[in-house]
Amino acid sequence: MSSETLDAGMKPRKLKVATVSLAGCFGCHMSFLDIDERILPLLERVEFDRSPITDIKHCGPCDIGLIEGGVCNAENVHVLREFRANCKVLIALGACAVNGGLPAQRNHLELADILQQVYRTGHGLAEGSQIPNDPELPLPLNQVHAVHEVVRIDYFLPGCPPSGDAIWAFLTQLIEGRAPTLGHGLLQYD
Repeated sequence: MSSETLDAGMKPRKLKVATVSLAGCFGCHMSFLDIDERILPLLERVEFDRSPITDIKHCGPCDIGLIEGGVCNAENVHVLREFRANCKVLIALGACAVNGGLPAQRNHLELADILQQVYRTGHGLAEGSQIPNDPELPLPLNQVHAVHEVVRIDYFLPGCPPSGDAIWAFLTQLIEGRAPTLGHGLLQYD
């Protein structure tokens, strides 16, 4: 994916990048911010579409989509499919997107039992607490899924979260039209 030019002598076209956090903790977005001052040269090469940086609510046509978090409810499915439909390259960013991460620890429990414990019988709840059933709330899925179980993913960047250096190296290689590879030191599993 190399930057394209419109005419000879013109600046290369900026690539459009969208990011979203589904069922996750926003740690991958925090790591993205850990690229620190390198965000300035990045902004010379990309512009952000949907992202917490822009507060745009829907993903438009983009070159790169970064997905943080697993899929735990109907809204996550909708957003993920919107990203796949609008992004040329889709990247699963972090352990929750890659394999469900910590949110997937609920997968061995029945959803009804979890909702009952959290909203009806758990310690510290007010008497008469009810399981929320507002139609505005997204319907929970029975299981948390890795993003590749719902849509095709082009690249996986594991970690919990991946470091800012790993995200920087990965994006830089991708923007330069190279297949991203990260060696020892940039991928850690601690």
